[in-house]
Amino acid sequence: MEQTTHQLPLSEKIGYALGDTGGQLFLGLINTFLQQFYMNVLRIPARQLTWFFGFLRIWDGINDPLLGTLIDRRRPGKHGKFRPYLRNFSIPFALAGVLLFTRVPGLSPLQYLIYAYITHVLYEIIFTAINIPLGSMASVITMDGDERSKLSTFRSLGAGLGNLPASVILPMFVFGTMMYQGEEVQVLDYRNFFIAVVVFAVLSVVIHNVAFGMTREHVPPPPKEQTHDIRHTLRVLVKNRSFMAICMASMLIMGATMFTQAVHGFLFLNYFGNPQLLTFVTIATHAPTVLLLPVLQKMVRRFGKKQLCAWGLALAAAANFVLLALRTTNPWVFIGMCFVSGIGITFLNMQLWALLTDVLDKQELMSKKREEGTCYAMFFATRKLGHTAAGVGSSALLDAIGYVEGAPVQPVPVVGRLYIVATLVPAIAFLLNFLTMQFWYPFSKRDEEEIRAELAEQRAQQEETVNA
Repeated sequence: MEQTTHQLPLSEKIGYALGDTGGQLFLGLINTFLQQFYMNVLRIPARQLTWFFGFLRIWDGINDPLLGTLIDRRRPGKHGKFRPYLRNFSIPFALAGVLLFTRVPGLSPLQYLIYAYITHVLYEIIFTAINIPLGSMASVITMDGDERSKLSTFRSLGAGLGNLPASVILPMFVFGTMMYQGEEVQVLDYRNFFIAVVVFAVLSVVIHNVAFGMTREHVPPPPKEQTHDIRHTLRVLVKNRSFMAICMASMLIMGATMFTQAVHGFLFLNYFGNPQLLTFVTIATHAPTVLLLPVLQKMVRRFGKKQLCAWGLALAAAANFVLLALRTTNPWVFIGMCFVSGIGITFLNMQLWALLTDVLDKQELMSKKREEGTCYAMFFATRKLGHTAAGVGSSALLDAIGYVEGAPVQPVPVVGRLYIVATLVPAIAFLLNFLTMQFWYPFSKRDEEEIRAELAEQRAQQEETVNA
């Protein structure tokens, strides 16, 4: 392998993007439908789901660092250090995703809850075994700053592509109608939904294997075997201000995004009375990514990643506060403001992985070791905290506002409270995220360039020491 400092071929950028597409197919299903599946199909109460999602994140706090350390201890093989995980775990990941959404006939509510625990833990283990290597790959694909920014953009596009089928296409096909108290209401049609889950599983296997074939690891491994001490790594990470800040920013953006995606499903089903419009919410939220793509790199070069992300988050917060104040009953007004919010979060979503690779460069400077797997695992664990906050928070808030699981129609006061929850929570989260990027995250564009130069010098010195 040779260290790459020149332009990457388009095929490798597409391949890296597809690595996230394969995983996001199921993550999109989870974010859009899992709570509805648990509450309206398996009839698991919201209060039990609050504890359920809390337990999962405690498990992730153990699982993610352990897997990250194991990955770091693995020496690169013929296909590199991280790429083989995409291929080797593609089938187990797809099977775990299908089990997650399987309704076993005849189980009691308690047995369904136990089944949910077992299948979700299994899914999280295998998802981590794919996602940590995928994230770690960015630092060994290229050392070039511009190429890393482009790679981050492609990964974000791949993630968005994987998320679209669940959030855009499925709402048009997986809801059926039933009569309830003399009125025709819409409910999730489990038969059609499960067929879609199986199709997603097959696509996920194919896409992960294509991603494996289209990517390469160009940055050479360390010149000698490294020792790995997770306690030392954690001590350095805690002192790394940039790492702590980017973890907080990622946790907040993940939590706010997942929360809105989950709660919007309930909002458009119960408040606006038209769950098919979820398709247009997703389009409005993701359309800015496509519109800004032609000018994004020019904006990054001119303003820097930090400032673009910070002021974009301020815009997203403002859009949600406006929705809260409007209390609109017009779904198209709501969708229009989702578009404005989508513009704001696009910058951080598109540049997050480039920011992370800069942060991991700083970590290597501080620790004098390359531990991409461990560092990314810790980052991934905090990112999952955002996912947890979305799952626990949405379940707890639904319970707090009096949402009745399994009921085709909700009481009028509950529907009004649902709107407040769906707008106020993301508004606060995006505001906190703006403050994080503006005042806590330390790296300007010049800082990033200096870190890469220092790191290249440090690596050269280490190689000279080994060869001496």
